[in-house]
Amino acid sequence: MAFSEIELHKIKKLVGSLCEKRSPAHIRDQLRVDYKIQNQDIIIFEIRPQWNDPKKQIESPFAKLKFVRSRNHWKLYWHRADMKWHKYEPFESSRDLAELVKEIDTDQHWCFFG
Repeated sequence: MAFSEIELHKIKKLVGSLCEKRSPAHIRDQLRVDYKIQNQDIIIFEIRPQWNDPKKQIESPFAKLKFVRSRNHWKLYWHRADMKWHKYEPFESSRDLAELVKEIDTDQHWCFFG
């Protein structure tokens, strides 16, 4: 089931604010953070010019928030160098999306922005 309009508004407020904060205006043409929604997942990624062809943009995912509707619970994953999603073990899940977004932003273990 897709996110409701209320859920989408909350996602935009919380995750959109994180992306805005992590995309300073003075370097936005070289690096910005954005998100997309796929089913019950929110994928957060960096967008930057391709190193050998600056006209092309590369999206590099680094965080995923998965909503488990049956449990009304969010799970947090990080994208490792092996190109697979792994549970973010220091803080795997929460009922509060804001807690997980804050965990991504503070990045105490250097998994997301490290």
